[in-house]
Amino acid sequence: MELFLALRLIHIVSAAILFGTGLGIAFFMFMAVKSGNLAYIASTARQVVIADFIFTAVAVVVQPVTGLWLALIVGYPLLSPWLVGTYVLYAVAAAAWLPVVYIQMRLADLAQRAFEQKVLLPDEFHRLFRVWFILGWPGFLSVLGIFVLMVFRSALT
Repeated sequence: MELFLALRLIHIVSAAILFGTGLGIAFFMFMAVKSGNLAYIASTARQVVIADFIFTAVAVVVQPVTGLWLALIVGYPLLSPWLVGTYVLYAVAAAAWLPVVYIQMRLADLAQRAFEQKVLLPDEFHRLFRVWFILGWPGFLSVLGIFVLMVFRSALT
């Protein structure tokens, strides 16, 4: 029972970190770009990359490990419709997040270069930022959908 409770706590906290870090990163990056301040954009973009590696990447690994372990302990069939739904939504979120990681690193490099050279952000930055913003939506909505499936799972079994 203690293992179950510890895993459940880790699973819930890592889900909150995944959701909260993603939302926070999106907010701060969007606000930085909206400001037009190159120093602010470059600094925020660097911090976004760091936060994604420290928090999001760890939660991305912890979530399926603890989730599957919990399902096995409780005895949920791994092909239950609500679990299959979480697998699909998680795959969608991952497919959106992986290119976002590369884009964030590229945005940070472009912003830092523009800041150091005291020039405007290049068109590539704005194009990549739009792609980054668009990819954020399926990732965000998928994680939100996973929360819905977790909360309402008993109605779906």
